[in-house]
Amino acid sequence: MDKVEPENMTETLVRPLKAGLIGAGIQASLTPAMHMAEGAAQGLGYDYELIDLQALGATEDDLPRLLAEAEGRGLAGLNITHPCKQAVIAHLDELAPDARRLGAVNTVVLKGGRRFGHNTDWWGFGEGFKRGLPGANLSSAVQLGAGGAGVATAYAGLSLGLSQLTVFDREPERAEALAEMLSTLFPEAEIAAGTDLAAAMLDAAGLIHATPTGMAKYPGLPLDPELLAARHWVAEIVYFPLETALLKEANRRGCRTLDGGGMAVFQAVGAFRLFTGLEPDATRMLDHFKAMTG
Repeated sequence: MDKVEPENMTETLVRPLKAGLIGAGIQASLTPAMHMAEGAAQGLGYDYELIDLQALGATEDDLPRLLAEAEGRGLAGLNITHPCKQAVIAHLDELAPDARRLGAVNTVVLKGGRRFGHNTDWWGFGEGFKRGLPGANLSSAVQLGAGGAGVATAYAGLSLGLSQLTVFDREPERAEALAEMLSTLFPEAEIAAGTDLAAAMLDAAGLIHATPTGMAKYPGLPLDPELLAARHWVAEIVYFPLETALLKEANRRGCRTLDGGGMAVFQAVGAFRLFTGLEPDATRMLDHFKAMTG
């Protein structure tokens, strides 16, 4: 392999780079700060912008224009969040295998006039789970939520070795569709849409919460707290606030808990790697996230 001269390395590390986030109501997102701080630590002139559908008075129908404008401004990539993770797929040239299997994209790399879709959400949740709940009982779990985030968390849990998963959603057909899709991908696991939450929690070792309930703008609990027992582990995706009402109640009852910070950080770790071609320092990004949320 040819030796890379130091001056060439320096030119690469100080190059300017632009990326962004498309979604609705994203002004409080910590993703830009995480990306730019890690970029600065690695010598990048990194600019990360918010493309907020709500602030722009735009909808999912405006995705073609917003993607084209991002390309025109020279962005290296885009993170994609609610409500665009499925809708954006129609406007991409290629999908990574995991994004294709999940039917959801949260990271788009813009390169050479082409758009490449990836999903770092599932990997982010899995990494956070492994670090935050080591040795957790993976015999069975209940998941609340079958939307874009729920697809990623369920896929991650099953990839980690969950033997049994029961999915609940306010729209039962969504839970059924997710269970059917995952059963094809994980034929060795027992996956079903649930109808009786109380009974499912009695049999479950853990709970994955993948709905917006508990966010500052959607306060409250996603289930009856009496269904939580000390034997349960509880994994949350909401990170604003970091200690949701669900985690507070679970901690009070002696459950092992995982906040949504791990997924937030590690999806950003994966996206940073894809946008920049550099290896991010995950520990440094975790520390920065804790400093912002602590």
